[in-house]
This record gives sequence, structure tokens and C-alpha cells, in this order.
Amino acid sequence: MNCARPGCTGQIVDGYCDVCGMAPARSESPAPASSDAVPGVPSSTQPATSHTSARRSTTGRRHSSTRGRLGAGLVEIPPVPFRDPRDAVMADPKVAESRRFCSRCDSPVGRGREGEPGRTEGFCRKCGAPFSFHPKLRSGDVLAGQYEVVGCLAHGGMGWVYLAKDRNVSDRWVVLKGLLNTGDDDAMAAALSERRFLAEVEHPNVVKIFNFVQHESSGYIVMEYVGGTSLKQMLAARREANGGEPDPLPVAQAIAYMLEILPALGYLHQLGLLFCDFKPDNVIQTQHSLKLIDLGGVYRIDEPASAIFGTVGFQAPEIAADGPSIASDLFTVARTLAVLCIDFRGYQGALKFTLPAQDSVEVFARYESLYRFLLKGTAPNPDDRFQTAEEMGEQLYGVLREVVAREEGRPVPAPSTLFTPALRAGTERPDWRILPRPQVASDDPGAGYLATLPAGEPLQMVAQLCAAPARTVEVELRLASALIEVGDWPGVEEVLTRVEADDPWEWRTSWYRGIAELAREQFSEAAASFAIVYRSLPGELAPKLALGLAYESGDQFVVAAPWYDTVSRTDPAYTSAAFGLARCRLAERDAPGAIEAYDRVPDSSSAYVDAQIARIRCLAGPNRPGEATLDELLEAGSALDDLTLDGQQRAKLTSELLEGALRLVRTGRANDRADRMVLGHPVVERELRFGLEDSYRTLARLATARAERIRLVDQANAVRPRTWV
Repeated sequence: MNCARPGCTGQIVDGYCDVCGMAPARSESPAPASSDAVPGVPSSTQPATSHTSARRSTTGRRHSSTRGRLGAGLVEIPPVPFRDPRDAVMADPKVAESRRFCSRCDSPVGRGREGEPGRTEGFCRKCGAPFSFHPKLRSGDVLAGQYEVVGCLAHGGMGWVYLAKDRNVSDRWVVLKGLLNTGDDDAMAAALSERRFLAEVEHPNVVKIFNFVQHESSGYIVMEYVGGTSLKQMLAARREANGGEPDPLPVAQAIAYMLEILPALGYLHQLGLLFCDFKPDNVIQTQHSLKLIDLGGVYRIDEPASAIFGTVGFQAPEIAADGPSIASDLFTVARTLAVLCIDFRGYQGALKFTLPAQDSVEVFARYESLYRFLLKGTAPNPDDRFQTAEEMGEQLYGVLREVVAREEGRPVPAPSTLFTPALRAGTERPDWRILPRPQVASDDPGAGYLATLPAGEPLQMVAQLCAAPARTVEVELRLASALIEVGDWPGVEEVLTRVEADDPWEWRTSWYRGIAELAREQFSEAAASFAIVYRSLPGELAPKLALGLAYESGDQFVVAAPWYDTVSRTDPAYTSAAFGLARCRLAERDAPGAIEAYDRVPDSSSAYVDAQIARIRCLAGPNRPGEATLDELLEAGSALDDLTLDGQQRAKLTSELLEGALRLVRTGRANDRADRMVLGHPVVERELRFGLEDSYRTLARLATARAERIRLVDQANAVRPRTWV
């Protein structure tokens, strides 16, 4: 079956085109989107999986991916145009001297000296291994009676990579990659047999292995041809277009690439395979998809004697001593992301295992969560890194949401898989009780018991938890939460210490310790605890909300505001962040900034009316810094007219607006303007007094306390203008 995509000459093999890599174009109309879908959030496309690290298991919940197509549903990725495979063949296949290294000890070989060019064949001066940078295959050579060589595509760590045609399958394009080089036929056959497991790898983002063949003294992997552009070539093209100066990828695009490829690495890890040599060279974008190529260096976890491949600047520091692991594979992903999105000078030298200082890189200074993500991904201790590709992907998706919200000014709401939603917040002051709670792990043996506990008094809850059939991690953490409610601080610390003794990487102990410190008004200590959670979960919004609340509670409004800003900008469903941001801005006498914060609360939220009331009072009421202008009073009146409120709320706000308007007129900061109306009353002193009298009398009728009623009637009488009756 021929590929129907414009300009493509490929054949459909195993469901995908053997040239462009795309599935056949569908003729049927797409299914309508579900009415329950959240705008801007792609639907889940993968089942939940669970991977266990060889060193430690990851804490937190197991959940399905929130990503689907290239760009994660958030980023527009420029498509790569189709390229005829023949155009990729090198006219003069040579290896630059700067890229000639010994395949055994990685020492430089074949280098020129004293003006003389270096040898392309010879022996390594350090270990004696032979080297040759001449292609072993020529155009027209046929391997295994099936694969006709067309030419060289590139030179890699294991030798030349060739383009060929598969005579047995409609002359489809394939790639031949050298696997080893030995004169021992038995060793050759054994090595080829050991690598045949790669043919079982089936993933849409992983290059397909078709066959393994032997030709003369070398073995070759036969794989699908992926026509496209590697991420390394993209960087090179951007550098060239920028006059030779580095021009990293846009941050959102670089993140989207890693999000697309992480499921492929997770799939390999499920099979007990480690990619080992992940880097920009080994990821290719076709027209609308991404492919992980070069499986020649894949390492089997159950065969520790296998050869290990890697590249300086991407490989984890513990590889030489401890060998590869899932954590070391994910280290290469974090390093690749850093290389893609910053001008990472020294990444293969002085900074081959570390990152530049945050304040030295504009991207890191701008995107704090990205920097924290990379720090975790490249931590010196493998146990401090992400432990699964899924865990890494979920946190990176959270970082992408923040980047998109900041760059494009559009929120990216999405439910957290680790935290419950934040509770509705009050508008007046910060309250630690509104913070989200970590979700219960459904696979914990105590989860069923916790689900049966009725809501009750904290002391009763403590008694029930102490009587639980088993003191599992989830039961212990729920107990810590209940002990916070009753103020048993020694008990809280005892429980959290027990949990930490079993799992030092359990971030929830730091979360509950931070909650306890907030409740005890130890705000600096609370911020330090929540910072630990943030370092563990750089893509989650809940730790950022908690940091904002801790700093605000300690009157550090300038420090708190950016945390609130990030949360409310990314997901307006966290209405407590919008209220917190407004409070911080009011504390800094920034009324317009506070109004902007209130405007972030969506009209679909149960907190919308509260936000609008706060906004009106900020425009013209007593909680704003400085005196309102007439235009602000008019805007506040218009907003009040649009709200549905009970009689007492409306009368109270009406009185505040009319009081403000009357002050403006009486102090001469606004002239009488019969043509301007505040809540139906002309901006004239006499008319404003009548309106204010009515609002006071309305409040008096609704007052429940006799003293309050008398006070309001007196106010109404005092403000009433003099009349003959």
C-alpha cells in the first residue's frame, strides 16, 4: 500500500509509512470532542503504569499520562518537511579529525600533527586498538542478498550509518548501522543473536528494527529509515541562521520534545532496557512526530556484563562505578533538555555533570520551576532524581503549563494527580486550612480503612486512626494531619519521623511538617519545609501555593506575591492564589495590581462573587490604599449592578460607593456632575446624600442587633440633606 501523504514515496508497512513514519491518512471525520473536556488540556492517551527503580521506589501516586500528540496539546511545533532519502546521502563521506576517537578507550586518534593530516586508519597510541574511518560498505554492495547500499548517511560511535534499499519489500528505504567489528564468525553470530531482542521493540516513537545481518567481518542492524531532522541538526541550523551564535530552541518547544519522547523511554524501561546514550543526535522529528533512533547501544538491565555506551556531557557521573540505571537514563533526558533550551557552554567540560548558576542564565532566572526540574533530574545521587519516566513526564508537563501561561498569557488548568483541589479561600487573611492535601495512594493496604472513616471531631479521628488494623504509611500521614488539628505538636513530629525512617524520600512528611509549622505560626520554618516539597515536585502548583501562604503569613509580601502569581496565572481554579496575590499587592499599596488579581477568578468559580465584591471594594471601598477616583467609583458601580447579591450585601456595598463619591465632591476632588451617575444617583452632593440615606435605612431594617439598628438610623439622619419636610 502506497503512502497517501503529499510528496511521500513510501509504503505502508506494519501500519506506518517506511519513509515519513506517519500512519495512513484517515478519511473519516474526527469524533466530536467530549463536552466534559477541560479547554486546553489534552485527554489521556496512555494507561497508568508503575515502574520500580533498582535503588528505590518512587513515592506518590500512579497515574495516567496527560499528554498525547506532539506539543502536548499546548505548543505549536513547526512541522519538518519531507525529505527524499537520497538527498541525505553524503557526497564525500569523511570524519572530521576533531570527531575521531578510539572505540575502545575513547582517546583521540587520527589527528594531524605539524601541518600533516591525520591518518584515517591505524592503531590507538594508548590502548593499541585498531581504528578506521573509511566506510566499509560502498554504493551497490548487497548484504544478505537483500539490502542494497545506496551511500553513507553519518558516522557514529559504532561506525558508519548507511542508506539502503530492501529488495524483498518493495525497495523500501532502510538504514544499516554497524554493530561490531571482528574476524571471529562465532563471536559475530553470538553477538547478533544477543541483539535480536531489539526486533521485539514496538513503539510509535521508537525506530523499528527489521533485521540483523552479517557481512564479511561486520554485523549490522537493519532499521527503518526515519526521514526528518534531528534535534542536533535543528540547533545547528538555528546557530547558522543566527550568524554563528548559539540560538537555543524556545523553552516550550524543547520541553514538548522531551514530553513526547519520555513515554518511549518508559516503554523501554518496562521491557528491562536502558537506552543509555540519549542526546539531541538520537531524536529525529519527522513531519509531525518524534522518533528515538540508534538502538545499537541499548543495555539490558538483567545483563550487567553488556557493553555500555554514552556521551560525555550527557552521561551520569555514577555510570563508571555503578553502571546504568533508569535514574541514569533520565539524567540524560534532563541534560538534553538543558542543551536544547540554553546556551550551555562547558556542558562537556567543566559542567559535564552540573548546571550553570541560576542567576547566570536568563532562562533559568525566568523559569524557576524549569531550573528546579533540571536540578532534580541531574542530582549527583541517583536516588534524588526522578525514578520513572512517567514521574519525570508528569512534573515536566507541569513546568510546561507554567511556561505557556507566562509566555502566552493563557491559563492551562489541569487536575493534580498528587493533591486534592484547594479549598475555597476567604478574602481577608491567609489560612493554612485551605491548602490542598496529598491524595491517598490507592495501593496502600490502609486505603480501604481510611475510606470508611466518617468525618468527625479531630480527637475522635485521632482515636480511630490509632486503632487502625495496620499503621501503614497512609494511615500514619492521616494521623499526622489529625494531630495537627488538635495541636499535638510532639505527636505530629513523632509520626513524621517514623515515616521518614522507612523512606527518606517521602516528600509528604515535609508537607505535613510545613502545615504544622504554619499552624504554630512558625512561618520561616514552614517555608523551608514547603521548599523541600517544591524541590521534589517542581511541576506541582500546591507547593508554590503553600510557599506563597507561608511568606504572606510572615508579612513577606514581596516574596509571597510571585508564588501566588505563578499559581493563579497557570490555573485560575486555585482561587486562593488570586486572593493571596491581591492581599500582597494591597499590602504594597498596589490597588491596580490587586484588581488585576481579582479579575483572574473565573466566573464559573464558586468564589467569583467574593472576588467581584473584593474587586468593588478595592476600586472604591475602605480596603484600598489611597482615595478612589470618580472613574473608579463609576466602574465599581457598574460591576455592582451586574452582581446578584442579597439585600444586606448590596446595601453595604452601595453605602461604601456612595460614601466614596460624597467624599470626592465634598473635598473638591470631583465637581458636581449631574451627567455622571453612581448606582443611579447623579454625582451631586444633594443627590448622593439622598442615596446614602436610603442605603443606611435599608441596612438598619436588615440589622439583627438593636444597637446596630439605632447606629444606622442615626447615620441616615445625619447624612440626609436639609429639606422643608
